[in-house]
Amino acid sequence: MTSRFQTWAIRPAREQDMQKLAEIYLRVRRETFLWVDPGRFTLEDFATHTNGERLFVCEDGRGEIAGFAAIWEPDDFIHMLYILPTFQGRGAGKALLAGLPEWPQRRYRLKCLVKNIRAMAFYRMLGFEIIGDGASPEGDYKEMRLGDIASL
Repeated sequence: MTSRFQTWAIRPAREQDMQKLAEIYLRVRRETFLWVDPGRFTLEDFATHTNGERLFVCEDGRGEIAGFAAIWEPDDFIHMLYILPTFQGRGAGKALLAGLPEWPQRRYRLKCLVKNIRAMAFYRMLGFEIIGDGASPEGDYKEMRLGDIASL
C-alpha cells in the first residue's frame, strides 16, 4: 500500500519474524504504557498473547519490519496493532489495518486503553466508534468497532 508518507508492504507473518515481533511488542508496550511497571512486560508475553491469532506484518520499502497486527478471526477482533516508534505517524498503522482481510467490510472490533490517548485518537480518526468499556490489568479501556464508513 502506498500512503502519502511512504510505501508499505503488508503480508502474513512468517516463523522467522516471530523474534522480531516479540521484540517490537515488548519495546512498544514498555515505551507506551508508562503508567504500568515495565517489569510486568516480558519477551515471552508475545507467544502467549498471540496464540491462535492471525498475524500480519508491515514492512517499509527496504523490507524492514515497522510493526504488526494480530487478529482473532472468529470475533473479527483486532487484538494488537503495534508500530515501532520510528515508524509511528508515517502511515504504517493505516496500511496494516487496510491490509486486514475484507477491510473495511468486516466491522472489526478492538479494545484501546483510555490512557493511550494517541491510539484512541488514531482509531477515532479512522472511523472506529466506542461501543463499550471495561478494565484490564493495564487500565481502563474502550471497546471500539469500525463504523459503517471507514476513512482509509
